[in-house]
Amino acid sequence: MRILVLNWRDLSHPASGGAEVYTEQVLRRWAAAGHQVTLFAAAVAGRPADEIRDGYRIVRAGNRFTVYREARRWWQRHGRGRFDVVVDETNTVPFQAHEWVDDGARTIALVHQTCEEIWHINAPPLLAHLGRYRLEPNWLRRLGGSPILAVSDSTREALARFGSHDVTVVPEGYEPPDPLPRPAKEDRPTAVFCGRMVNYKRPRDVIRAVLLARTAVPGLRLWMLGGGPLLERLSGEAPDGVEFFGRVSEQDKHDLMARAHVHLAASVREGWGLVVTEAAALGTPTIAYDVPGLRDSTRAARGIVVPPRPEAMAERLAQALPAWVRRAPEPLPYGGAHSWDEVAAGLLTAVERYARCPRGPMRVAA
Repeated sequence: MRILVLNWRDLSHPASGGAEVYTEQVLRRWAAAGHQVTLFAAAVAGRPADEIRDGYRIVRAGNRFTVYREARRWWQRHGRGRFDVVVDETNTVPFQAHEWVDDGARTIALVHQTCEEIWHINAPPLLAHLGRYRLEPNWLRRLGGSPILAVSDSTREALARFGSHDVTVVPEGYEPPDPLPRPAKEDRPTAVFCGRMVNYKRPRDVIRAVLLARTAVPGLRLWMLGGGPLLERLSGEAPDGVEFFGRVSEQDKHDLMARAHVHLAASVREGWGLVVTEAAALGTPTIAYDVPGLRDSTRAARGIVVPPRPEAMAERLAQALPAWVRRAPEPLPYGGAHSWDEVAAGLLTAVERYARCPRGPMRVAA
């Protein structure tokens, strides 16, 4: 099968994240299975406009804002008639491929998360209001004209609020480090936060929760892992027992997460919450805010979700941590997610089934 995937970033992009890991893991498996796979993404400084990686082709053009226009232009010049399926991978802004793919190729969207509340954290007030209440609702209502694959129940429920009815949940994947790190847990009760130091991850809430929990868990300390624009300010304000490591290597991240007794997550929303899966695979349970994405990954990882308030996180931390200090949970296979082989196969089944369908609504069994 000939498959075109549209994503505003590829894994080489400096702003790439979990969605791009998902894309790369799936596409290289599709290519290895004999499918002709092309990824269209934004240009990256120092990377060629056209290259082959892990058996699939990457075409790059445009920037964060113009990649959508460039994808349509590339399709008109080079893509028409050469693909069976087009996957519109949506990161806030859809490509709306179902509106301009006009040669009989089937289109299907893949959505990791909606933006919603994050607009008010990441954008100036006027743009945030426009994006939250005008732009994103319009984009998602239009996207509802194409069948959609979503990576969590939370994303499916969010899309339904915007009028999408043909939404199928597909599995989220993870590949644990090999060999799996098994260092001894710390002698002192230790919590860890792992994520970019940005407002929508709410690192201040995590610090506040740990300080509150110390009245019940004496000596509790917190490790903060990750870079980001708030790092300098937060580290400069850090109270005793809160240590900032900045951005660390994957090896160091896994070592620190495995040595901690609990992982804390407080994002406004996520598509899934891959860091929760990572922690569970290392034998470190999570206490997370009960918000879209985090609730999906945390429940799958057998962790605890709490109302999105530092006081609620502190209360459950004080209740659960002593037992985890006495006896740490065993590492959970794939952290409660699925192997990438399973994810790629499940996603391909959905795409192949749709490719065989005549134009019109499609429903793939979850």
